[in-house]
Amino acid sequence: MYSKILVPVDGSEPSARGLNEAIQLAKIHGSELCLMHIVNEFILDYTFAPGMYSDDLFAQMRKGGKDILDAAEKTVMSQDIKPSCVLVESIGGVAADVILEQAKQWHADLIVMGTHGRRGIVRMALGSDAEQVVRAATVPVLLIRFPAAARKQAIPQVQASAA
Repeated sequence: MYSKILVPVDGSEPSARGLNEAIQLAKIHGSELCLMHIVNEFILDYTFAPGMYSDDLFAQMRKGGKDILDAAEKTVMSQDIKPSCVLVESIGGVAADVILEQAKQWHADLIVMGTHGRRGIVRMALGSDAEQVVRAATVPVLLIRFPAAARKQAIPQVQASAA
């Protein structure tokens, strides 16, 4: 049913859950997997100030992205699946747009990705790449949600002290 599955990975727990689901689907359907990671250099400088960051920082971001892809590839290969891997560099692009472009270029027929499942003001402040992918995708998108209990453990709670 699904012959080519695109899996964006970012090294987070929700991303790992999405990857694991994609692996299971690939086993069932005999699908190819394409793992992708986005290095977005523009997010470092929201003031548009030129020359503020060194090439060393960008090299570290690329290395971090490669490390994330390598770890995801190792996970997939441990399940006897040989994925293709793509490190996409974007300067100022919205992650959802980059994911959708990669899906189009690779001719994916499914996108599987983890989502933090944020709600309320946190979602409004941080946005939702997953939601943007779902809204604009021309192929099916499977979102693997990070469980609420795990989210609560991962996010430190601020306690108000009684005076």
